Amino acid sequence: MAKYSFLFLAVIGFGAASFAQTPAPKVLRWGADSEGGAPYIFPDAQDPSRMLGFEVDLVAALAAELKREPVFVQNQWDGLVPGLRIDNYDIIVNGLEITPEREQEINFSIPYYVTFEQLTVRQETGDLNKLQDCAGKVVGTLKASLAERILEEQGNIQIRSYDGQITAYEDLALGRLDAVLMDHPIALYYGATNPKLKLVGDPIGEMKYGIGLRKADTALLQEINQALHQLSASGALRKIYERWNLWTPRLEEFFQQTAGAPPAAWQDFARQKKSAKTWREKLPQYFQLYLPRLAWAAVTTIWLSIVSMILAILFGLILALTRLYAVAPFSTLATVYIEAIRGTPLLVQLLFIYYAVPQVTGIKLIPEIAAVAGLALNYAAYEAENYRAGILSIPRSQMEAALALGMTRWQSLQHVIIPQALRLVIPPVTNDFISLIKDSSIVSVIAMVELTREYQRLAGIEFDYLGLGLLVAVMYFLIGFPFVRLAGWAEKHFSFDKRTPGK
Repeated sequence: MAKYSFLFLAVIGFGAASFAQTPAPKVLRWGADSEGGAPYIFPDAQDPSRMLGFEVDLVAALAAELKREPVFVQNQWDGLVPGLRIDNYDIIVNGLEITPEREQEINFSIPYYVTFEQLTVRQETGDLNKLQDCAGKVVGTLKASLAERILEEQGNIQIRSYDGQITAYEDLALGRLDAVLMDHPIALYYGATNPKLKLVGDPIGEMKYGIGLRKADTALLQEINQALHQLSASGALRKIYERWNLWTPRLEEFFQQTAGAPPAAWQDFARQKKSAKTWREKLPQYFQLYLPRLAWAAVTTIWLSIVSMILAILFGLILALTRLYAVAPFSTLATVYIEAIRGTPLLVQLLFIYYAVPQVTGIKLIPEIAAVAGLALNYAAYEAENYRAGILSIPRSQMEAALALGMTRWQSLQHVIIPQALRLVIPPVTNDFISLIKDSSIVSVIAMVELTREYQRLAGIEFDYLGLGLLVAVMYFLIGFPFVRLAGWAEKHFSFDKRTPGK
């Protein structure tokens, strides 16, 4: 019996050792903006938690070639390069154009896609067929893109820059723009699929998409370049582009290959965009597919707002007391902080905390910590002014009476002044909290996905800003309403006027 027990333990020990020696698969973290839309990366209409797009397929093939596990990291597009520099992800794959300016900041792989700019106008427009025809017209494009630089070089075009391509084509269809100039893949998916729009003119310019890496990651750069060569030689890249209808004569010339497969993914996308759904068809989709995603994002909004407000209240009280009662150097610093914070936009403060602080101190804050810190530090300045106003509204005689009774200044503040002041500032603090709930949407610029960001992402799937917008508005109301009622109860409960009925 002992022999079998020893044999059993040996087998278990050998299995455990083998398991322990099995290395965990390496991951390949790639940054992109899922709100960027098709055909790069966008949520699946049938399962919003699943990402689709030719760059999703590209990264999957690339990771398989490198024997790594792909991990997607959401980041706003204009923050992709700063996010890479602070090590939020290993690579950028999101239609990132290879430009001399960007090459000074990061390394690029060999190009994985070559394309051009495409002009899009409304169907009834007949006098805009080339870029020169747009003189004096209003043309939309993506912010900080090659298309924007091309329009600026014309000198006589009114340029309207957008953070995302979806809204630009919507504005064009609504008549707010005369034309849109964007990368051909974008025009193909958002211009050609819109029955109100059409693509016109010859290809304009040329651009190459590359994978962005940090300057120090030279070994990874060599691995990725070799993997891209392998995918091109094996025809895997060609199959991906054909599937999404992105194989063009210019790309064929670049890769020196021949196309032939039907564009299955493109056909699915075009069919989905051209099929208008009724409200009866949309309602089940709202509650089955979108509401769970929005509810999860709402949880992020709630905890972010509550934690930030608690910290803002505590820090704001400290600032107010320091400004009123501390000695000169500290009171001056508190005053400078309050005025500096109130005089600068919250957006600038968030970007500074998330991107600038790591470059100066080396401390890399995760998005959740940076978001809480930014909101708390910002609102603390406003809370400090609320408390200062509340404290100054208490008659001076209250402090004098407390001191006359033998209390110290701190005891007088703690037991007499501050409790009365807090009762007076309940209404403005409540207003600030409701404002903070709405301002929490700004944290999307530092890779946080909260309720507003999720709404923008889901609305971009089928351009449904109306139905989802109403749903999100109701959710924001439901989030804020309980706190309004709670503040009303607290205001009555702590009111100075507690006369009983009949007196």
